[in-house]
Amino acid sequence: MSKVDRIPLVHASLGEKELAAVAEVFASGWPAGQGPQGKALETLLRERYGAGDAVALSNCGAALHVAMIAFGVKPGDEVIVADYTFPAPAHAVRYVGATPVFADVRADTATVDPQAVADLVGPKTVGIIAVDTVGMPADYTELQAIADRHGLFLVEDAACAVGATYQGREAGSLAEVACLSFHGRKGATSGEGGALIAADPAIGAHARRLASFGIGSIYDQGQVIGLPVPQFTEIGYNFKLSDIASAILQVQIGRIGELLERRNRVANAYAELFADEELLTVPHVPDDRTHAWQSYIVTLDPRVDRAAVATDLREQGIGCLHGTWASHVQPAFESRQVCPVSADLFRRNLGIPMHAELTESQVEEVVQAVRKSVHNHVAPGARAA
Repeated sequence: MSKVDRIPLVHASLGEKELAAVAEVFASGWPAGQGPQGKALETLLRERYGAGDAVALSNCGAALHVAMIAFGVKPGDEVIVADYTFPAPAHAVRYVGATPVFADVRADTATVDPQAVADLVGPKTVGIIAVDTVGMPADYTELQAIADRHGLFLVEDAACAVGATYQGREAGSLAEVACLSFHGRKGATSGEGGALIAADPAIGAHARRLASFGIGSIYDQGQVIGLPVPQFTEIGYNFKLSDIASAILQVQIGRIGELLERRNRVANAYAELFADEELLTVPHVPDDRTHAWQSYIVTLDPRVDRAAVATDLREQGIGCLHGTWASHVQPAFESRQVCPVSADLFRRNLGIPMHAELTESQVEEVVQAVRKSVHNHVAPGARAA
């Protein structure tokens, strides 16, 4: 986001209650990770998602990484991952030496296509990572059936979807393991942060050890009489979430309903104001789910010059972004796969301002600017009537 944007693409809804929570941590003398606030956050998450365990972590990428370790993914294995997304799932698979296999997405929801997943299952496949694309839950009934049929694990990357629902269930509880993000643009944020939500308490316990170099909570050890000296029995990581961030998140999670209601008002206004616009389409939300609206992404007509539109908007101080990534075309993965729907969305999608602080007049200004720009940047000879 440019510092000069009058209408920023994203804006975190943080205020006095969050500041007061931080002050309490300062007074407690334990700002580090896996302390009292971290424990309280994990309890809150475990209860919210009806989970066997919940582990507060430094970010969602860390959650995906430890999930791969907990499921025993190893070199030579293949994990099917949703293609149209920030490619954190593919990174996580590569962290453990396995191969990400990219599955194309549905054209209407941009979530992973269950049929594409089913077609990719092979002898080396051990699991599936589905993604709730920019806040839209994937098709978990079909995906779970595929996983069960072939004996695969299923992970829900719910990084963007805090507050969304699928068939009456909340995103974050739609698979045996779910990974959450509390990055600054999410529906609940501590600036950075994440969590692993596990149906099986054993997976949660393993993830918690891995997040602290394999030795568990130093805070807990400090409460034991005597001088316990932990042993490093496995290689772990430093993926702890600070108690400062944990305190902020307890406030933010209590505000999810309020903040999501405000994002919904913005999304509804965009849909209404763009309803008759022939040069773009707005997001489609199936009847069996609700959207968390981490982002609001419109799909431009193929005739529109997206780069020119983005230039126009940024010159007016309106934040925008390309949408998200077609992971299979990223050089880091050296993939020879073809995911045509994902590639097409990658070329044509445009993210426009979406956050809980947007005003009605700002939404109207964004719509007017986008409308004018898309009509000014239609390819020569292809101008709409």
